[in-house]
Amino acid sequence: MKLKSFKPFFFCASLFLSLHVQAQKSAKLTSFVDPIIGSAKHGHVFVGANVPFGAVQLGPNNIMEGWDWCSGYNYVSNTITGFSHTHLSGTGIGDLGDISIMPVTGATVLEKGKKGAEEKGYLSTFTHENEIAKAGYYSVLLDKYKIRAELTTTNRVGFHQYSFPKNSVTPHIVIDLVEGIGWDAPTNVSFKQIDATTVVGNRNSKGWANDQRLYFVIKFSQPINSFDIYDDDQLKKGKEISGKKLKAIANFSSINNNKLQIKVALSPVSIENAILNLQTELPGWDFASTVKSADAKWERELSKVKIDASVNTKKIFYTALYHTMVAPSIFNDVNKDYLGTDKKVYRAANFTNYTTFSLWDTYRAANPLYTIIHQDRVNDVVNTMLAIYKEQGKLPVWHLMGNETNTMVGYHAVPVVVDAYLKGYRGYDVNLAYEAVKQSAMQKTDGIGYIQELKYIPAEKVNESAAKALEYAIDDYCIAMFAKALNKTEDYQYFSKRAQLYREYFDQDVQFMRGKMADGKWRTPFSPVKAKHREDDYTEGNAWQYTWLVPQDVEGLINLFGGDKPFVNKLDSLFIVPADLGENSSPDISGLIGNYAQGNEPGHHIPYLYAYAGQPWKTADLIRKIDNGFFTAKPDGLCGNEDVGQMSAWYVFTAMGFYPVNPANGAYVFGTPLVNSATIALPENKKFDIRVIGNSVTNKYIQKILINGKPYNKGFILHKTISDGGTMQIYMGDQPSKTWGVNPADRPVSTK
Repeated sequence: MKLKSFKPFFFCASLFLSLHVQAQKSAKLTSFVDPIIGSAKHGHVFVGANVPFGAVQLGPNNIMEGWDWCSGYNYVSNTITGFSHTHLSGTGIGDLGDISIMPVTGATVLEKGKKGAEEKGYLSTFTHENEIAKAGYYSVLLDKYKIRAELTTTNRVGFHQYSFPKNSVTPHIVIDLVEGIGWDAPTNVSFKQIDATTVVGNRNSKGWANDQRLYFVIKFSQPINSFDIYDDDQLKKGKEISGKKLKAIANFSSINNNKLQIKVALSPVSIENAILNLQTELPGWDFASTVKSADAKWERELSKVKIDASVNTKKIFYTALYHTMVAPSIFNDVNKDYLGTDKKVYRAANFTNYTTFSLWDTYRAANPLYTIIHQDRVNDVVNTMLAIYKEQGKLPVWHLMGNETNTMVGYHAVPVVVDAYLKGYRGYDVNLAYEAVKQSAMQKTDGIGYIQELKYIPAEKVNESAAKALEYAIDDYCIAMFAKALNKTEDYQYFSKRAQLYREYFDQDVQFMRGKMADGKWRTPFSPVKAKHREDDYTEGNAWQYTWLVPQDVEGLINLFGGDKPFVNKLDSLFIVPADLGENSSPDISGLIGNYAQGNEPGHHIPYLYAYAGQPWKTADLIRKIDNGFFTAKPDGLCGNEDVGQMSAWYVFTAMGFYPVNPANGAYVFGTPLVNSATIALPENKKFDIRVIGNSVTNKYIQKILINGKPYNKGFILHKTISDGGTMQIYMGDQPSKTWGVNPADRPVSTK
């Protein structure tokens, strides 16, 4: 065959490739979001419909089968017990699941159903082939009733659309105020039918959030034939009933045009405010338009970072970015009223109040990510934390629905507040902010009293002593930096000393952080690989994992090991020595490479520590390995709990090529970019444009960097450089550079 015969083929192939690339570039970013990613195994992500940071997370609940159902849904299930309006995403404890709605036909059944006896309940099976999950939209076919369920939301309103089969027999809606997720149980609930299409009420419950209060209005698209209220499965007379175990049945003689729509608005303050939220956010009944609006909100937020990468990487990246915006969630009404932690109603606040602060997780990367791409929300987050401080007497630890759960260790609202201040955010009372962070460090709980005297925490006196002390040292470093910025010299000196107390737990003989007894001896017996579940000196981890938890002073940690070489040798061993996880170990310790646990947050900075010792190529090797092994576009695509955005924030940062090892020093350590380019949209029409030249599977090592056209040899980039806008070119190669990021003067610096 003559060469010219190939020309049409080459032309067509080239045109096809060009059209494919162009189609990918022009595709909506929401098309790359798959909310199912992370819904299997330990991911615990929310699956359903919501808008960015919205108060409503409307989605399906399965039969609860254990820890992996903390969000109410796990991909391995095939049951749906109802669609509820509040959910957590990625947490290790289950709660919420407020106001479950289930469309059914046939005889009235009040029992939702149990595992092994599904046919006795009103639940339905489903298949994933008949399930659609998108940003702002969820749909599924309920096999038992042949009803197509569709869900979407505004900030404070859940919008249901149910398509019934023709001539459905006794169609009705089960409204369950008993049903909750995990620990959640009702304490006081009510229903009141106020007209033929409207029901209002409240649901107070106790669970992880000890005193949760929620008000609602339910609006139907057609009149109810009858509204039956049951208390503990006993039918009650009247249209207004209060109790503890209420369910209701909204009966219809038929469904107009076989399609029933339901709007449910929530408020933490009152029924009147729930009605106001409904009237303001969703006065009409245009479901398709509401879906389109939710999609547009997600598109706008996702567009803050535009990347060029393979389709698979785009799916992982934009789903991760999506997951970082499920929470913190709005916790106020359209008039800015909100319920405080002290259970007082605060009217017309001058900030947007938020809830769901998983701070032990999110201070590491999710909150720093917000300071780049959600600059419009940072001041509100800080103001929320300061309001909580005034209401409960301390900054939030793990805050949920107006409740302090006091979950996990440390006082990690501190780095969030300090990071915001040091990056120039000033939309709050700075003096109050400093008062609040300092008060966090001057409490008398969980061993903090020992720290105040510049002493170590005795292991036999306080459980998880090493983990708590290491986390406190990070927070105390942040307070020292805040004090320095405010010229509070005495406080700066004091908290700087406290930030160095991590040294008290380093055993030079074995070169691990470990628990020390009151008599000065190390706790024995000691095994660096064993990890009990919060029953020893560590929190969800072992000595191998916690020895590196010094992001505020990596240089000091290197010195404890005796210099770069022994530090690197020990760090190498972390990724080689097998873990010894017995039956008492924490299920959070997952995504293992040796003893490194990508599936749990305390280790997220560890791959980047090589850069501090002048070996950034080892960071690149590890990141590519983690990317290939632990982040996929499959349902089990997360190797550990999402933890309200932190697991995904790690990926978002890492994919762009850098990560905030120190959570509050305004610097990001370079690793290896996973994308070919990224453009970060910034306020005032500025942008920071990243171009990766020569990136590939083999070309994973940074050779050189240009920032705004000038050579840049540092192994880190400053927040200010990004926020000012500009350009960065990263040149990649298949061999480690012998010069870039290697010299001591070019390595990351813990304190600037």
